[in-house]
Order: sequence, then C-alpha cells, then structure tokens
Amino acid sequence: MKAFDAIVLGLGGMGSAALYHLAARGLNVLGLEQFDIAHDRGSSHGVTRLIRKAYFEHPDYVPLVTRSYERWRELEAESNQTLLTRTGLLMFGPPDGDVIRGVRRAATEHNLSFEEPSLAQAASRWPGFVPDPAMVALYEPDAGTLAVERCVRVHVALAAARGATVRFHEPVVSWEAGRDSVVASTNQGRYVGGRLMICGGSWSGRILKELRLPLRVLRKVVFWYEVTGDWHRQDRGCPVFCFDALNAFYYGFPVIDAEGLKLADHHGGEPVDDPDHLDRGWHESDQRGADEFVRSHLRGVGRVRKHAVCMYTMTPDQHFIIDQVPDQPNVIFAAGFSGHGFKFAPMIGSILADLAIEGMTKEPIEFLRLSRPALRVPAPPPEP
Repeated sequence: MKAFDAIVLGLGGMGSAALYHLAARGLNVLGLEQFDIAHDRGSSHGVTRLIRKAYFEHPDYVPLVTRSYERWRELEAESNQTLLTRTGLLMFGPPDGDVIRGVRRAATEHNLSFEEPSLAQAASRWPGFVPDPAMVALYEPDAGTLAVERCVRVHVALAAARGATVRFHEPVVSWEAGRDSVVASTNQGRYVGGRLMICGGSWSGRILKELRLPLRVLRKVVFWYEVTGDWHRQDRGCPVFCFDALNAFYYGFPVIDAEGLKLADHHGGEPVDDPDHLDRGWHESDQRGADEFVRSHLRGVGRVRKHAVCMYTMTPDQHFIIDQVPDQPNVIFAAGFSGHGFKFAPMIGSILADLAIEGMTKEPIEFLRLSRPALRVPAPPPEP
C-alpha cells in the first residue's frame, strides 16, 4: 500500500479545491471520487453559480468571500481560463425582509459597494423585471457568476499538474484513523495516508455517521426558460437577480447561451432519504411555483426548456461546518453548505489545507465550527 501525506475523499467543489491546495503546498496527495470529474450527481453542477460579497446570511462570511474572489482570479491566471464573470446582482424584496436588511448590514459592516436604485430607475435600466410596488431594489456591482464545472476541472487539473494522484469511479466504502495515519478502503483497494479530508457533499452524513451531524438533504430543481428579446441577455447588461417574493427566494442567471434563463427557488425542497437514489425526474409540481414567479415578476420569459436536479445539504442554521473530527485531529471535514457554499470553494480548500498541515487556521471560521450551539445533537438514549 502506498502511503500519501493526505487523502481527499470527494472531488466536488470543496474536495477539488482541497486537493489543489494540498498539492500546491507540496504534499503527496490522493483524491478519490465515486463518480467522474465535474459530475452531475451531487451539488457542484448546473453551468453557473452566483458569487456575491454583501452576504445577507451572516456578515462573518464577507472576509471569506472577499478572499475567495482573489483566489478565483489567481486560479484564472494560473489556468488561463475564465472562471468568474462580473455581471452585478440585482435584488428585490420588502425593505424589512431578511434579505434586504441582511445585505445592508453586511455592506455597512464591511464597507461594501452597492447601489439603491428606485423602482423606477431599476425598471428603466433593467426592464425585464417586475417587482411588487412595496419592494425595494439593491444592486451589487461586484457580484457575478462562476462556471461551476470548469472550476472543478481547473482545481483537479492544477492539482494533478503539481503531482496529485486522482482516481475517479472509486467510491470509499470505509475509513479508519489512528494517531499517525488513516486508511481509506475503496471498491478497488486500501490507501494509507497521514491525514484524511472528507468532502462528501450529500453523502457526508453517511460517511461521518458517528458524528451524528444534524444534516438534511433536499432535492432541488433548477429550470432554464425560453426568452424573447434582449432584456435578459448577459451581453446586453442583464445581471444575476434575486427576488424575496411569493414566500420564496427566487434567484436567476441571465441568458448566456441557447439554453435560456436559469431560475430556481433557494427555499423549500423535498427531503432525500438516500442520495444514491435521488429522483431526477421532471414533475409538474416542481415548476408550479417557478412558473407563477415568472408570470408575476419577469417580462419576455416563456416556457421551460430543460431542468436539472441537485441536492442541498442543510444544517439547522444554514451555515457550513468546517472542523476536525473530535479526538481525531488528522481527519478534517467540510459539510452542510446549504446551497450557498460553492463560491467559497478556493478558500474552503485553503482552510482545509491549513487544518491538515498546521492543525489550525488564521481564517475566521469560529462561527462554522462543529461546537456551535446550533449543531448540538441530544445524546442517544441508553440501550435497554
């Protein structure tokens, strides 16, 4: 059995970034992935992802996402590929809603640039959107999109160029950790390493079952709609957009190709009992709310062209979990990204490398630790 300095389990958004950062720091690292590279079976697919700085979920994310922008640009320079496209982000919602208040709070605390156009100004500049009269508009000019599959491929390719060993279609069936080493057993063999990084996505609860992580996996459906005219074209100035409306939080991407306008609801979703058996079908009930949103708030948008199904892995407070396994400091994991984590991937990868090599990180992740109150799980009842 060949010994590696580190083994990375899962090569989606976070695992591919961890693989890259470990290899970039000179470690002999192995990456194991149960599917193919940039696959569509989990959460890191669907052409585009949103990146933004005015983080309404929690202002402590802002330093992390600010440095993520820098790292995405560094990856672009190293790979000579475009990963991040600046489009701006247009947000509509009630002035006292969580989204608008959260954006203003984050922008104020971190001195971020954003605009507050009137609804009349927004209608003149972006005529494809129809907000409710009681809404307000906010615009973040530095926001944009990430080419999600390309980002994963670049992280893996650059890691391999630095000497990382990568094995696809090789699921890990078990792992164990001792004081000085870890063993990952797959359907093809056993691998020994000094450290184990677990980035299992929607399979994290199963892989880390002894931690009893309070994770819920949700089935999420994304749609691409036909459009007429130029209102929703990215090359004509249409930004990414979000609406806090209809008891939902719809987000969408401007048209970049023949597939149309991408749209989904960040809220809701059906529980997934087993991520290996996700329902990937297209059901009328899936798009009913999206169709209502389109009729109410978008101009020049027609019928659905195609759909994709992915999974959100939710924590109770919808914040990530990044930490070492208790009493096993050479096992580090990242999980529960709750549908808003991909933009942080290069920073998460760097933090995981910090924890693996130094046993600590200088990055502000205390609010993401396993020990926070929101993640406390009652002890199991004693056996009879």
